[in-house]
Amino acid sequence: MQNDLKFWNTINLVGEIGPVKFKKLIDFFPNMETAWRASAFELKQIGFSEKDIANFLTKRKEINPDLEFEKLLKEKIALITIKDKNYPKLLAKIYNPPALLYIKGKITDDNKPKIAVVGTRKISPYGKQITQELTYDLAKTGITIISGLALGVDAQAHESALAAGQKTYAILGSAVDEKNIYPRNNLFLAHKILESGGAIISEYPIGTPGLPQNFPQRNRIISGLAYGVLVTECPENSGAMITTQFALEQNREVFACPGSIYFENSKGTNYLIQQGAKLVMQAQDIIEELNFNLILPEKQKPKAENEEERKILEILSKEPISLDLIVQKTKLPPSKLLSSLTKMELSSKVKNIGGMNYIKSS
Repeated sequence: MQNDLKFWNTINLVGEIGPVKFKKLIDFFPNMETAWRASAFELKQIGFSEKDIANFLTKRKEINPDLEFEKLLKEKIALITIKDKNYPKLLAKIYNPPALLYIKGKITDDNKPKIAVVGTRKISPYGKQITQELTYDLAKTGITIISGLALGVDAQAHESALAAGQKTYAILGSAVDEKNIYPRNNLFLAHKILESGGAIISEYPIGTPGLPQNFPQRNRIISGLAYGVLVTECPENSGAMITTQFALEQNREVFACPGSIYFENSKGTNYLIQQGAKLVMQAQDIIEELNFNLILPEKQKPKAENEEERKILEILSKEPISLDLIVQKTKLPPSKLLSSLTKMELSSKVKNIGGMNYIKSS
């Protein structure tokens, strides 16, 4: 088995052999070692163009299957092919599923409910707030959160799932080897995902950088692994909208959070709702729509430990309030107020959602 895996990886390194051409090889040859050693005549028989054949034969002289497979072993990257019984069942049913997946970490809960959470890279305080709350609540029920490790909504979704004590899966538009995990700004987050028992996943072989053309393809895997896709915040032209298109083609449910009609980052989600996406205001909306037999844990109301905390909690809600307004309403000295807010943040009673704007945690 490992010997054949070596040749799946080798063929993937040839380049320009996507799911369609891979399927031709799978259907024609008994195994990938035979496919790797195929003649020009055989490759032409299965529909490879002259250009494809020339590229394949050239790369065959340049690539050493054993050395390339050793790289995977050294990086502790597992390889799952579409012929493997452990290949994710939901993903296998989409149009043009990836022929193979490179996995760092573990995917062991194929039957567990999964939701993809996506959105803009330029996240606003509102987007951060709703992504944190909805993702955290979904993860608390045991739902596995899937996203793309990108800056903004993706990163926030992964972080919130981890904060809920759950593992999460990140689907990359680059290879999963240490040198090429993209974006580099979220390398530490990728490590946290792995340490928590989650996984980072890609269809791209070792050495593949985060090229722009990889991400639309990557998005079909994000939606394909999940039962539904939640878009918390995005403009009309964004990668998240591409993911929702894949989701619809894959017969997945699409969920979206509403926002101001004047706010650029809400134009995409508002449009999705207009087109029939399920409007989401709380995690329960998603759980009910997908008929997940899950119960949201009851939230504990934060308790004040002293008079300063009582005054602060009395005026805070889910609507962000600026530090200046908190000073004005509580009439507490700024230094004492900041000290109290810091302690309350550490005990998860309040959240600073950016720009010194605060909300009540529960």
